[in-house]
Amino acid sequence: MKINLFYLFVLITFKFGISQTGEVTNHIYEGNKKAKTEAYVEAEKSYRKAISLAPEKPEALYNLGNTHFLDEKYDEASQRFFQSQKFAKTKESKHRAFHNMGNVYMQKKEYQNAVEAYKNALRNDPSDEETRYNYALAKELLEKDKPPEEQEQDQDKKDQEKKEDQNEKEEDKGNQDQKNEDQKNDGDDGEESNKENEPKNEGDQKKDKNKDQKQEKPEDKKQMPRQGQLSPQQVQSLLDAMNNQEEKVQDKINAKKLKGVPIKGEKDW
Repeated sequence: MKINLFYLFVLITFKFGISQTGEVTNHIYEGNKKAKTEAYVEAEKSYRKAISLAPEKPEALYNLGNTHFLDEKYDEASQRFFQSQKFAKTKESKHRAFHNMGNVYMQKKEYQNAVEAYKNALRNDPSDEETRYNYALAKELLEKDKPPEEQEQDQDKKDQEKKEDQNEKEEDKGNQDQKNEDQKNDGDDGEESNKENEPKNEGDQKKDKNKDQKQEKPEDKKQMPRQGQLSPQQVQSLLDAMNNQEEKVQDKINAKKLKGVPIKGEKDW
């Protein structure tokens, strides 16, 4: 009976893979037991054996990073956590790696890096309250860690932004008040225009007619004489002169009646 060599190769490789995976798991398990007893050097050896067999095994990298952190080897710890999040298959694994990376930076007082690490952790798990607390604490420490000059500049910047916001609000309020005033004036003008265009009632029409008649009375204004006609004043003067002449004639008649015969030789001027 002939054996298919390709099938045999696959079978052997598959069995070897199962055996290797089991060995990696065993090394991680041994490393965890030693880490609990604070035997960090022995734990590190076990994790490194697992990584030598599976360099991209995120669990081995993550646990080795925790061992470095507990042993206060912060530079090595941050490197392992970075590798762990890089090869992580789930958001949960990425969240844990970034969270612990932030803790490393907090120990090193690199608050800017800590803020970024916690921010990345929250992107993968926004519900984690511990990460959120650490993120807020890192931001506060970062603000306090700035030199006095930078703190003063930041405060001046905040004050300027606050002032600009206040000025913008006041300007918007002024524009709104002016707009309301313009609308009010437009409304008043419209009412006056409507009143002027409204039809007058009978009483108002009578008042306007009497007013027009009163204005047209001759005695209220002097009439200018037309060319070739006498003015009223000239006519009145002629009437007065005629009356005076008539009175003189009447006086003469009355005198003759009294004397009877006129005297000759006297000139009648």
